[in-house]
Amino acid sequence: MSALPVALDAMGGDHAPRETVAGALLAAREGVPVVLVGDPERLRAELRSAGGDLPIVPAREVIGMHDAATEVRRKREASINVAVRLVKEGRARAAVSVGHSGATMAAALFILGRIKGIERPAILAELPADTPAGKVHLIDAGANADARPSHLLTFARMGAAYAERMSGVKNPRVGLLSIGEEETKGNQLVLAARPLLEKSGLNFVGNVEGRDLMDGKADVVVTDGFTGNVVLKLAEGEARTIFRWIKAALGRDLKTKLGALLVRDALKTLAARMDPAEYGAMPLLGVRGAVFIGHGASDRRAVKNALLRASRLAESGLLTALGA
Repeated sequence: MSALPVALDAMGGDHAPRETVAGALLAAREGVPVVLVGDPERLRAELRSAGGDLPIVPAREVIGMHDAATEVRRKREASINVAVRLVKEGRARAAVSVGHSGATMAAALFILGRIKGIERPAILAELPADTPAGKVHLIDAGANADARPSHLLTFARMGAAYAERMSGVKNPRVGLLSIGEEETKGNQLVLAARPLLEKSGLNFVGNVEGRDLMDGKADVVVTDGFTGNVVLKLAEGEARTIFRWIKAALGRDLKTKLGALLVRDALKTLAARMDPAEYGAMPLLGVRGAVFIGHGASDRRAVKNALLRASRLAESGLLTALGA
């Protein structure tokens, strides 16, 4: 019996369906079965253009990037709804979308529902860091703008389980994002969440400041979705800006251009490590199925990596460990 495919919302994203189809073909060539969800005529045209073939599940509607997330209730045959429904029905092992993130979260909640005991699902983002795994797991990265202390405790448990199952980190160190290392520092949410984390049985290492996020002090860093999303986008923007500055500095004159040739390979390696496309998409943890949310501007490489990660998560046993 062949493995279940990953369902891709092929109509979601700024460059769909061209880049989503191309990314799906790349993933399929690496051994991940993929089913495309969307407008059959447009998807077949893209497949013909790319010289590939993948199964298609029709979806008559699309939720655009400027639509409200609540459109998932009205547009029941939207591509993201159909993709998530395939997971619910046991016809796909995971669902991936690089389209409307709010709509993807809403579809996951309405169709799959929350895992028992988890009040709020959360988005987990992986950022490059000086840890043994080479990354830090930031949770929540945008699902919950407002959170309660008990939510942060749940996020910490899910983040630690993900770091262990997906990144191979044994007994991951969990930190609480705050404005100071001292236990008296932080807003009301942080001050109330810290005692819960201290008594949780997790490997809690205390507060982590923003400047220490990537220095390897923790494997998992917990925060509310508002703060986490700001941190994530700041890190992405800062990486782009720094590389733009480096490129400008190395192209200033003949001497620096020669130096650029000497460090070109090292810079390419560094750029790849800091490129969000390397991670592809972020998992929404806490729902009864594997759902990944990618950036709207994702290219084919990001889509491919999102599909590969979704397939790995579905096979990792993480959902069972979380109680799904």
